[in-house]
Amino acid sequence: MSVSIRDVAQKAGVSLGTVSNVFNRPDAVAPSTLKKVQKAVADLGFVPNASARTLRAGKTRVLGLVVPDISNPFFTDLSKGVNDAVLAAGYVVILCNTDESSEKEDKYLDVLVAQNVQGVLITPARDSYSNLKAIADRGIGLTLVDRSAIGLEACSVGVDDAQGGALALQHLYELGHRDIMLLTGATNIPQVAEREKGIKAAIADMPASKRPHLTTVRVDAMSTYGAQEVLEKYLKDKKLDFTAIICGNDLVALGAIRTLRAKGYDVPADVSVIGYDDIDFAQSATVPLTSIAQPKYQLGFAAAELAIAECENPGKHTHQRIEFQPQLIVRGSTGPVSKKSKGA
Repeated sequence: MSVSIRDVAQKAGVSLGTVSNVFNRPDAVAPSTLKKVQKAVADLGFVPNASARTLRAGKTRVLGLVVPDISNPFFTDLSKGVNDAVLAAGYVVILCNTDESSEKEDKYLDVLVAQNVQGVLITPARDSYSNLKAIADRGIGLTLVDRSAIGLEACSVGVDDAQGGALALQHLYELGHRDIMLLTGATNIPQVAEREKGIKAAIADMPASKRPHLTTVRVDAMSTYGAQEVLEKYLKDKKLDFTAIICGNDLVALGAIRTLRAKGYDVPADVSVIGYDDIDFAQSATVPLTSIAQPKYQLGFAAAELAIAECENPGKHTHQRIEFQPQLIVRGSTGPVSKKSKGA
């Protein structure tokens, strides 16, 4: 037989309202009374009904986390950071994976609204934020992860991607590379656009006579297989016209290395390859991958802290932008231009 709040009140010799205050407003209860109720709860083994408390308070202590590709280790690590921060604060998180589909994103947002979540952390699948504005207008806390909240009243957490692109270009330039491929995604992905902007700005800052030549090749999917498909097609009827590749992320870089090796090229003797994200697999790959590291776990943790701060004090919360700095991690996939390579 289940124990009710009425049983607790009767055993402690207090009113139902007092027991309710013990769970919801303990500061309003006299210390001696608080101890009596707590002892009654312990003796009876009473467990508060979280659903009923939620209905009374109008708050669920639930956040939604919406990511574009949970199979990408970047978002796996980011999600761990979110989950740890949320759990420590007494919240729970609902994880939604959109597969980079704006239609799925809209459906998940509808589900989260129906679940009465207090906040949403999201890496949007589209570059338009009209659907997110509707979420914020409902009074649901909104935090953008790995994006900027341009045009939105929302917090955001991200990395200086322009600086990351510049770091990649400068590393290859210092190794002597002057013919470089940029193998990346579409420019409607903000990070792609920012990294490309950083690369081009770094080139523009160099003396005109020494500027490297950049060939941009775009993949439909920022994945290992997406990179393989595009690079195989590019190399089908031509010789190498580059000595290095800057990749949109580490999965693209791993696909590029796989393709180059299958065609008999050595990495990095024939072609240097640099990735972005520094996922766990980067250092244990067949050719350990040079990469631009992002603090993935810290991104998620910081984003969750901002979201929780807004949920705890929505009326007085001030929206913030937290921006981390990327870091170049040099491993075995990049090296000096060999004498036989074009551009040496």
